[in-house]
Amino acid sequence: MRVLIIGESCYDVFIYGDVERLAPEAPVPILQKLQMVTNAGMASNVANNLRRMGCEVTLHTNEGWQSITKTRYVEDKSNHIFLRVDDEERGYGRCSLRHVRIEDYDCIIISDYNKGWLSPSQIEEIGRRAKLSILDTKKILGAWALPISYIKINENEYHRTQDVLTPEIVEKLIVTLGPRGAMYHGQIFSAPDVHRIDSCGAGDTFVAGLAFKLMQSGKIDEAINHANQCASQVIKTRGVGTLQEGLGG
Repeated sequence: MRVLIIGESCYDVFIYGDVERLAPEAPVPILQKLQMVTNAGMASNVANNLRRMGCEVTLHTNEGWQSITKTRYVEDKSNHIFLRVDDEERGYGRCSLRHVRIEDYDCIIISDYNKGWLSPSQIEEIGRRAKLSILDTKKILGAWALPISYIKINENEYHRTQDVLTPEIVEKLIVTLGPRGAMYHGQIFSAPDVHRIDSCGAGDTFVAGLAFKLMQSGKIDEAINHANQCASQVIKTRGVGTLQEGLGG
């Protein structure tokens, strides 16, 4: 199965440490660094999950993405995030689709974090040219999203935009509901009941699992259940989770 992922990438950085006292100059915790963990995030995390499932993956992302970081400072014992610092000084630039052969792929995943890299008209073009397309976006949805096959948003994004969503857009929506699973066409697809440690990156894994099963079976109900299963695996680990080799397929 050949998948093309189009979207922004960054590096996710987790600095874990112990907290034993407050700073004398301000009522803030002092984090004694124990370890630092880094991994490719955003669209690159979607790509890594699909590779773990055995897909042939091409990633079309922003140049120099390795210099863009999201750094989280985390108390080691509790996994409580004290602070997140985003370094986006380099910027994301602009996407070009000039030499991208969209028609050659079984599925196109658009991982749009609304950083200005992808425009609504480009997303519309991708949807018109793709055999199967899945959009995961932070944008306010409009008519430009109509050519897309399926649109994934989270519950907060749904409540923020539901008053402006047209029936045609609602027909395409898959709304993730955190530990409750996902909703499609008014039906709730329950997620496995697992011990939740960290939800960072779970949405990326959900989209990857959805795409994999859609390509495999062509059945959206099976795909959503599979996506829930995949997301439930990564929330059991710390940091931005990626499926273990051979899992999720």
